[in-house]
Amino acid sequence: MTDDPRHRIGPAAAARDPELFEEFYRRHVRAVTRYLVRRVSDPHTVADLTAEVFLAAIDSARTYRPSRGSETAWLYGIARNTVAAEVRRSARQAALHTRIAGRRLLEADDIARLEEQMDAEVPARAAMAALTELPQGEREVIELMTLEQLTVAEAAAVLGIRQVTARVRLHRARRTLRGRTDGRGGEAADPARIGAGTQKRDGIARQAAPTLATTIGEQA
Repeated sequence: MTDDPRHRIGPAAAARDPELFEEFYRRHVRAVTRYLVRRVSDPHTVADLTAEVFLAAIDSARTYRPSRGSETAWLYGIARNTVAAEVRRSARQAALHTRIAGRRLLEADDIARLEEQMDAEVPARAAMAALTELPQGEREVIELMTLEQLTVAEAAAVLGIRQVTARVRLHRARRTLRGRTDGRGGEAADPARIGAGTQKRDGIARQAAPTLATTIGEQA
């Protein structure tokens, strides 16, 4: 996955100039939001985390290195850390505690827009659910390559690992997923049906594993 080089405003320049930052934000906000809605189910939290990602991007703008991957991949790395921090914060709270204090209230249109995007990402979220039995390292490589459409090099940069390590994890995950497919008689899921309104959620998840195995095989 690469960013369109036309009229590109890098993170360092965007961090110094509000107008350039607005352009940078508009260019990447949809990709960042898409990454988050696949991992977070509450629209308010998605909005809060999206803001946190771009604030963190300003603070760490000088760490971006084009040689290590696209701006989008770099932002995914920040988003990954932001989601992990949110999970840790939530884990420390009581199960029934509602996270309201300090939350920016969203307009009805904002909530509707995020909920619509979440609905559109049901197949992707179901595909991620199908990967839950994989080791975390293997699962993260596949998520970034199949769902976020990153290259092996970019996925490795997001995860802070070597490319060879990412390829090894990818190979192991492919073998596991294909084993599950073979266990069902080699039946492959039809991607066009995943997420259809008549499908049950658990049915979607069962179909996602062979579909991912096919997709990964095409990318590798």
